[in-house]
Amino acid sequence: MKVHKYLFILFLTAVFLYGCAYVNTKTPYDTDLNRTEMGSKVGVAEAYSVFWLVAWGDASYAAAARNGNITVMRHADQEIFQVMLGLYTRWRIIVYGD
Repeated sequence: MKVHKYLFILFLTAVFLYGCAYVNTKTPYDTDLNRTEMGSKVGVAEAYSVFWLVAWGDASYAAAARNGNITVMRHADQEIFQVMLGLYTRWRIIVYGD
């Protein structure tokens, strides 16, 4: 009976903490993806956070466009990489344009 109790507790823990140890997602900032023109240039901007206390970087559209020498933005993506509920987090904005 003890084994069943521990397995049940382990199962509940896994269900409630699903996706908390590691997250790596990429999402578009566009609604009509079938008509999106990407452009010839790519710019990337990043920001980081560690231990929920310290954050640095500039993950803005303007910084990404500046880093890619883009004057006309056509599309943007967002990437989030997170470990242990945000113990380490990286936000990345990717801008496409000309």
